[in-house]
Amino acid sequence: MLDQFSRTRILYGEETMGRLASSRVAVFGIGGVGGYVVEALARSGIGAMDLVDNDKVCLTNINRQIIATTKTVGEYKVDVAKERVHDINPDCKVETYKTFFLPETQDQFDFKKYDYVVDAIDTVTGKLAIVEKAKEAGVPVISSMGAGNKVNAAMFEVADIYKTSICPLAKVMRRECKKRNIDSLKVVYSKEKPISPLEDLSAGTQKRAVPGSTAFVPSVVGLIIAGEVINDIAKKPVTVKERV
Repeated sequence: MLDQFSRTRILYGEETMGRLASSRVAVFGIGGVGGYVVEALARSGIGAMDLVDNDKVCLTNINRQIIATTKTVGEYKVDVAKERVHDINPDCKVETYKTFFLPETQDQFDFKKYDYVVDAIDTVTGKLAIVEKAKEAGVPVISSMGAGNKVNAAMFEVADIYKTSICPLAKVMRRECKKRNIDSLKVVYSKEKPISPLEDLSAGTQKRAVPGSTAFVPSVVGLIIAGEVINDIAKKPVTVKERV
């Protein structure tokens, strides 16, 4: 019988689709990158997701975030994303956390219950905490590097953090990962040099410099990450427990 995943099933097969349906993925950051990760995971048949973000949709999100429309402005991103996931796959179990992930809030999360972790947040301290928690739990993790102030979506690639170059965020993460004896980390990054915004949107505020962004760069990063998650889960050896 045909269903919303039939076209995926003919590529991966019934066993792999069952594995995807029994997997739980945590996505930290439901913005330009993370929103597209969630979208693709939902459309691929992932059975459970934990969505973590304390932000609300604002008007300036509409240019690049799949959950952002004029109707969702002012709503919590995790709530909008949850509703969208259930419109795609009503059977997907979605837990939402209106939390800004930092070392101070990391103990709210038991990483051992996840099959995969996606880091799509902006702060270095938060990213490092996610990576460390995932590594401690023995859970695969993939991290998004800088997508802001970039316009060439074709330059993004998957690499280990220690094989990256050019990207300023990746440079900081390489240094900090080395300090913490993190020997590997799968990331999506670009060698494109960030361009300088023509206007400073942070002028007159207490916020850090606001990066420019497009509709097509964060979406590509998010879809690349989702593809890595799906294919890694698909390649995972079947255990006795899973066969039962």
